Amino acid sequence: MKMNYFVLGTNNMPLAVQFYDELFEGSEMNKLNSADRMTLWAGSDFMFALAQPFDGKEATAGNGTMVGFNLGSGSEVERLYNKALTMGGTDEGAPSIRSGRFSAYVRDLDKNKICLFE
Repeated sequence: MKMNYFVLGTNNMPLAVQFYDELFEGSEMNKLNSADRMTLWAGSDFMFALAQPFDGKEATAGNGTMVGFNLGSGSEVERLYNKALTMGGTDEGAPSIRSGRFSAYVRDLDKNKICLFE
């Protein structure tokens, strides 16, 4: 079994799309679709989306919820970690070895937690 996609909620779709467009720039993730309440990017075997909640209520970051992106190299972990911070993301753990893997943690503009690892 392998994961197909992961969706995070947003309260400001244009700003969130700009954040992820810039974060994914130069990677294999390409925007496939941008509709009124959902935007979808895809790589070779994984999809990622932002959505405004269907029920119309405020999107909130889940406590303990996190999406992880395998970047393939430590230099890419460091690059995207620093890029996310310059775009307004917040630090949740600077690049270092954790559980035997080089990784870093940031939160996006909606406070969703992201793990970047090699």
